[in-house]
Amino acid sequence: MSRVLVDGREEGAVDPADRGLQYGDGLFETLAVVEGRTRFFDWHCERLEAGAARLRLPVPGRELLREEIRRVAPNGRSVVKILVTRGSGGRGYRPPAEARPRRVVAASEWPRRDPACWTLGVRVRWCRTRLGRNPALAGIKHLNRLEQVLARAEWQDESIAEGLMMDDRGEVIGGTQANLFLAIGGGFVTPALAACGVAGVMRRAFLSWAAGQGIPVSERAMTAAEAATAEGLLLTNALIGAWPVRELDGHALRLPRCAVEFNAWLETQ
Repeated sequence: MSRVLVDGREEGAVDPADRGLQYGDGLFETLAVVEGRTRFFDWHCERLEAGAARLRLPVPGRELLREEIRRVAPNGRSVVKILVTRGSGGRGYRPPAEARPRRVVAASEWPRRDPACWTLGVRVRWCRTRLGRNPALAGIKHLNRLEQVLARAEWQDESIAEGLMMDDRGEVIGGTQANLFLAIGGGFVTPALAACGVAGVMRRAFLSWAAGQGIPVSERAMTAAEAATAEGLLLTNALIGAWPVRELDGHALRLPRCAVEFNAWLETQ
């Protein structure tokens, strides 16, 4: 069962004139709460604040968000989503001179997934839908996710866990809801996200963990051919941690052995 706060009120509602609803004018974060502890809370706040600076949007303070997360997810394991919009406004794209941001903090049950996803790996496919390049929005989690919605609508097969997306130049960016790492030459390569894509918090966690393990990771542009012929593929996001990929479009892949080690480390965070 979900619990929702709108501007701190359980009985709160979102105005139909809210610019997040009207234009996608806002940001969001999806956080994992484990036994009442919000995983990588400060990193999520850093990305939210960076996105807010990009959109010139005021954001609530960290302590306020921390307290509201405690209210909606006091214990156990749950998923918390934070949305911050520019608030209500009149017709037209022009933002109001003084924004009155609206925040939504909602908790939902932890998703049930087959434990084999973490040990035996997952099946993924290529998506036809492409991501548009826009450096002004690259990296942040803004509310405009129609490209991902269209991509995820391309398949109904529940045995396929994720779809990989390219940008409009044919460069690989990541999954519809996950970042991607390619195992190459004893290290990893992950797509550069200067023009599009989301710089995931779990991507940051994997980069940090790999550095501590002495595992080299580089960020650069990559092609679909590189992904298809890599020694292994790894998907990361805030809820799954790291999933190894066992099959891409029907082609079997070797599983990166470090996925188990990373996920074990993650459980201590």
